[in-house]
Amino acid sequence: MKFLKFIGWVFIPYIMILFQWKKIGAIGKGLGTAWALIVLISSIGNAASEKKPVQTVSIQESKSTEVKQKEVAPIASQNQSNQTPTTDSQAVTPTASRIQAKVLEVTDGDTIKVELNGKEAAVRFLLVDTPETKHPQHGEQPFGKEASNFTKDLLSGKTVELEQDVNNGPDKYGRLLYYVYVDGKSVQEALLEKGLARVAYVYVPNVKYVDEYRAIQEKAQKAGVGIWSIENYAQEDGYHAEVVKKNASTPVKNATTTSAPKPQPKPQPAPQPVQEVYYANCSEAKAAGAAPIYRGEPGYRPKLDRDNDGIACEK
Repeated sequence: MKFLKFIGWVFIPYIMILFQWKKIGAIGKGLGTAWALIVLISSIGNAASEKKPVQTVSIQESKSTEVKQKEVAPIASQNQSNQTPTTDSQAVTPTASRIQAKVLEVTDGDTIKVELNGKEAAVRFLLVDTPETKHPQHGEQPFGKEASNFTKDLLSGKTVELEQDVNNGPDKYGRLLYYVYVDGKSVQEALLEKGLARVAYVYVPNVKYVDEYRAIQEKAQKAGVGIWSIENYAQEDGYHAEVVKKNASTPVKNATTTSAPKPQPKPQPAPQPVQEVYYANCSEAKAAGAAPIYRGEPGYRPKLDRDNDGIACEK
């Protein structure tokens, strides 16, 4: 259609003028040629302007497609990185799901050995500390055996769930650091409730449950159970066995002691009433068989004791 329009505007007037040039003359022929040139230039310009928007749209669409491809590419790579599984030695986000592990051995109240990814690994309970049972310096501390036995009864042969905080260590002894759960219950919380552990080794950033643990510890302290039953034994810097020894050597106040009963005195016979004896003279005393009468005996009177030697009616 555009080509036919172009022919109609350019060549038809020019052909008409060309065939009539003898009648019109040179001036008419020139005007026809000029008209043909104007129409030709105008047609070329319109054709160019009609083609240009088509090219612009194509470029914009191609640019938009490139931008979308660039936006999609990082998202895809990010999703791939998030889906990459992490090993036990790698840090994961605090919202990472728990992993399961088989308990191989209970070392003491706060440390166990587990089978993790087909390998044996030592696991230290995060944010709690129980008394020692076989420390090279401290030996066995009070309530250490109780804490160890409690953890053994709770976890021996069990499959536990391990939850890490921001990172899972290892610590300076090569142990991995986890929150430990059995049958859906927190082992750390159980130890704190029984008074067999204290909140300790609180290091940022692994502080996810420290507030909850301290609230449980406060209840155990008020109840005076386990390690809190001995005043000043569990402190912020650890356990002080010397306090326990000192308390053991100090006699307990208000303690009831058993002693041999004191012998009861023999009952004494009741004193007999003293009968009044009166002798008018020594003759009566002698007649009664009472003479001589000594001072203090019945019938003695100073008047009967003439020489005042304490013996009346002596002659």
